[in-house]
Amino acid sequence: MNEKFEQLMERAGHLLSRIEAILPQPLGAPDWGAAVAWRYRKRSSGHGALEPVRHIAAISLNDLKEIDPQKEKIQRNTLQFVRGQAANNVLLTGARGTGKSSLIKACLNEYAAQGLRLIEVDKADLVDLPDIVDVVADRPEKFMIFCDDLSFEEGEPGYKALKSILDGSVAVATANVLIYATSNRRHLLPEYMKENLSYRHTEDGEVHPGEVIEEKISLSERFGLWVSFYPFSQDEYLAIAAQWLSWFGVGSEAIDAARPEALVWALERGSRSGRVAYQFARDYAGRHGA
Repeated sequence: MNEKFEQLMERAGHLLSRIEAILPQPLGAPDWGAAVAWRYRKRSSGHGALEPVRHIAAISLNDLKEIDPQKEKIQRNTLQFVRGQAANNVLLTGARGTGKSSLIKACLNEYAAQGLRLIEVDKADLVDLPDIVDVVADRPEKFMIFCDDLSFEEGEPGYKALKSILDGSVAVATANVLIYATSNRRHLLPEYMKENLSYRHTEDGEVHPGEVIEEKISLSERFGLWVSFYPFSQDEYLAIAAQWLSWFGVGSEAIDAARPEALVWALERGSRSGRVAYQFARDYAGRHGA
């Protein structure tokens, strides 16, 4: 009888171990000395982990051209943050390929030696933001929570989680955490023509948005700093292409000669963005052995 009982207890112990293995575990702290940037990844088992990013794009603030006003705002806010001064959560919006994400990476490279760190979180995992904040709360470093290409569809859970952590939750983000997000949408949610019908007109001529519009604006308004990016003119595009050609080691005479090719490249791509300029420079430098 005792032998059967022991076998039963052993099987129960194995079963409990297997169940514990598939249950979500508390987020653990990584080796903070292994990197200056991490990605938050959630496995199919539900376990979340901070994985170090071993290789970060070697881009500097000086490499980014034709966005000086935007660069000044982001750099100033980030420097305040690194120094322990008051700083804002940041929303970078506007045209694609204009340097929004690159500017954040350049700031990380600029201030990593002063304690700046980055954690990249996909929008689907934003529901775990409170856990991430808890893990870094007692660290001396300053952490940018980076959400790239952020936008939401109706009812996505990450929307509410981000809204709460920015402003409105009892458990606010700690002083060593800021949210830096990029998006092509200024209001982060899709907007529909029928929603314009919800606007109200008062007797004195004022226009007030309806509840649906107010809800869609509310998340963006919780970012303290908005930085807008705009499509580049032809001259700006050529200046950016010249910068990247020089970065790849192409000589000044060859850069001048490459201008017509750069314009054709942009015409074929239907865009004069900074990303297109970089891709052209990469192709040109490769073809000419730079």
